[in-house]
Amino acid sequence: MNIGLHEYLMTSALLFALGFFGVLFRKNTLVIYMCLELMLIASTLALVAFSRFNGTLDGNVFVFFILTIAAAEVAVGLAIIVALFRKRHTVQVEELNHLKN
Repeated sequence: MNIGLHEYLMTSALLFALGFFGVLFRKNTLVIYMCLELMLIASTLALVAFSRFNGTLDGNVFVFFILTIAAAEVAVGLAIIVALFRKRHTVQVEELNHLKN
């Protein structure tokens, strides 16, 4: 069985849609953060698929830099969530409305 570009792109689109709807409908900041990471991984999957089927390494190099930046983003994002939890004693989005002011 040979997996084509269409299957990779459909998987990427499905993962991206799952992450997108998770961001829209979830109330917990940790779950929202995981859905954002899922969207990032879906876009990198599409880049790797295009790179593989075009026969170049451009997408793979770009994905390497994306994953490097994502590792730093995870550390900063989780630090912000932990700081919010320590300050407000919750990770629910509705209860963090004091940040609007």
